[in-house]
Amino acid sequence: MKAKHIFFDLDHTLWDFEKNSNLTFQHLFKEYQIQLNLQCFLEVYAPINFNYWKLYREEKVSKSALRYGRLKDAFDALNYRISDDLIHQLAVAYIDVLPTNNYLFEGAIELLDYLAPKYKLHIITNGFEEVQNLKLEKSGIRKYFDKIITSEAVGVKKPNPKVFKHALNLASATVRDSYMIGDNLEADIIGALNCGITSIHFNLENVFYEDKNYTSVAHLLEIKKYL
Repeated sequence: MKAKHIFFDLDHTLWDFEKNSNLTFQHLFKEYQIQLNLQCFLEVYAPINFNYWKLYREEKVSKSALRYGRLKDAFDALNYRISDDLIHQLAVAYIDVLPTNNYLFEGAIELLDYLAPKYKLHIITNGFEEVQNLKLEKSGIRKYFDKIITSEAVGVKKPNPKVFKHALNLASATVRDSYMIGDNLEADIIGALNCGITSIHFNLENVFYEDKNYTSVAHLLEIKKYL
């Protein structure tokens, strides 16, 4: 069956999370007078944030615990003395400022322009609902997408099959006429494959994986070869 629906992840796939997050911290460090080397902080924060999101996907930490814990652990790792109150302020401010930075990955707009006339495009994201909608609007790509499916609205996170089944139902799509495109091998690719959805892995770092039963691309525009 010919593909009719393309489901995209948002963060790290279309929306350049690392770049936008780093710019957000640059702003916050200046505003709140955090006396730390920003680059040192970012190097420590990135893997901590990654691990917290894994725990969040696995329902092992709450949204509020993720927001607070990733900052607390990063500051602790750098032995930087900071009050809990200020960490909580930074956690809120981070979410407020993040969607004001809206760099997309190279080729994102060109790819969406190419796909939009041919397919129904949708978003499936584990990101926080209130932030993801702002990212889509402020980056100028909301117009490309029909359905926006957030894990918060479903009540579980990718790779839980309930997210993908909910997305298919909402879009009036089937596993046979759908593709999933995302960066996270576990959440996006394996999650979709386990539901029978053909997947394309946006493998920005071009990491080699054996025994893969999905397509892998290192640049968004490579996807045009497959769709």
